[in-house]
Amino acid sequence: MFDILFKKKVTEDQLANYFVNSVFQLIEEGFADVAAVINTDSTFVKSPEINPDNSDEFLMIVIAGNLKYMSQQFNDYQDVRLIDLVTKKFANALGLSHAEMKTLIGKYQSYFSRINHPSKNTHYAMSKAFFFKYNLNCFQEEYFKHMQTPNPVFLKHLDDIMENFIWDWSAFKDKYRIVQ
Repeated sequence: MFDILFKKKVTEDQLANYFVNSVFQLIEEGFADVAAVINTDSTFVKSPEINPDNSDEFLMIVIAGNLKYMSQQFNDYQDVRLIDLVTKKFANALGLSHAEMKTLIGKYQSYFSRINHPSKNTHYAMSKAFFFKYNLNCFQEEYFKHMQTPNPVFLKHLDDIMENFIWDWSAFKDKYRIVQ
C-alpha cells in the first residue's frame, strides 16, 4: 500500500515519449554490436556481413515485440491508450501516418505469429523474425539451410541478444505510477 504512495508519477504521454526515445537510442547505440556479434557467430559457415547501419528491420522487430509485451502488462484500457500514443510518436518520428505505422506494426506482429506458430512466445518470435528478415538462412550449414530453419544454437544466441532489447515493464511499473 505505502509503495504506491511513494512511486514517482509519470503520465502516459511522458511514458510514451520516454519509451520511443529509449528504443531509438537503444537501436542506434546497440545495432552495430548486434551486427558484429552475428557476423562473427561460429554457427555460420560464412559471415552474413550484416551492415551495422542496416537497422530498419531490427527497429521494427523491437517496436512490434515490445508493443506486444506492453499489451500484456497494462489493463483497464490503459494498454490501448499507451499503444496508441506510442504508435503515433513512432509514426511521427519515422515520417509515417498513424494508420501506416499501425498497419506496419500489425504486419510484424502477424509475421511473428506466422513464423513462430504454434508458440506464442514473443521473445522467441522476435529472434526468428530477425533470422528471416536478415536472410540468415543462406549462411548456415547445409542441414539447417535445407530445412529452412535457424540452427537452435544460433537461435539461442539470438535470444540472448534480443533480451537486451525487450523493455522490462514490470520493473518500470514497480518504480513508477502511470497516470493518464
